[in-house]
Amino acid sequence: MADGKEVGAAAQVRSIFIYPLKSCRGVSVSEAPLSSTGFRWDRQWIVVNSKGRACTQRVEPSLALVEVELPNEALLEDWEPNASSFLVIRAPGMDVLKVPLVEPSEVAHGVSVWEWSGSALDEGDEASKWFSKYLGKPSRLVRFNEVSQSRPTDPNYAPGYKIKFNDAYPFLLTSQKSLDLLNEQLKEPVSINRFRPNILIDGSDPFCEDLWKDIKIGENTFHSTELCYRCKVPTINQETAEAGSEPSETLMKFRSDEVLKTNKKPQGRIYFGQHLVWVDSLAQERKTIKVEDPVYVLKMVSSYVDVSV
Repeated sequence: MADGKEVGAAAQVRSIFIYPLKSCRGVSVSEAPLSSTGFRWDRQWIVVNSKGRACTQRVEPSLALVEVELPNEALLEDWEPNASSFLVIRAPGMDVLKVPLVEPSEVAHGVSVWEWSGSALDEGDEASKWFSKYLGKPSRLVRFNEVSQSRPTDPNYAPGYKIKFNDAYPFLLTSQKSLDLLNEQLKEPVSINRFRPNILIDGSDPFCEDLWKDIKIGENTFHSTELCYRCKVPTINQETAEAGSEPSETLMKFRSDEVLKTNKKPQGRIYFGQHLVWVDSLAQERKTIKVEDPVYVLKMVSSYVDVSV
């Protein structure tokens, strides 16, 4: 071991996060089961408005204050929920909401996330009333139905892969050293929760993850798809739900497509994080990754001209 890393490793896993309810607070875990659509339970649920459109922090920043909790055993590889298993949801000024983990039978049609639309499992009237009261507008809580629905990733970057209610890809990786470099330039440092990663690594040089194409985490191989361009969510304080101009304003100075000189015409985008797919998922065998797993670089490119954005 050197600096906490295994000899030959480029980094190690510092933290793992899952976000059972899209755009709400994440759950930090020591290990998580992998699936073809991401970590198990990740982005399994979303809140939708009266038109079936996904509610996210982009338009409902108060979702940042919604906490979710899963049973400890839910993160075991082969665990299945029973009648006493619940997703527990809390928010300021609200009673605790318990949502059964056993799948409901009701179906909500006309659910849409970005360009995708389809049906989802409806979690019922109690959950609907809870979120309608919290957000101050008619809302429903729905669950992705992996049995009847399919949401493919961009075939130009990750053909053959699927997601649930994620924005684009199954996994997002970020680096502690990249965050540290950003925070050195900010008047007020920000937490990694602004960027909502699934996998936070440490021990590598800042932003070297941008150039990685194939990596191995523990015994699992991942392929990078695109750098993650950031919307307004990183500007929302995850402890107060208040929006500001940072860190996007500072990121624009050294992490924009124009500064990085990518292979596309600049569109004013800023980048932080690398999207991944789990290559081994096509074998349909469930495995896990753990905090402190070593990260090995199997293939990388030499410049941003060769990076997908």
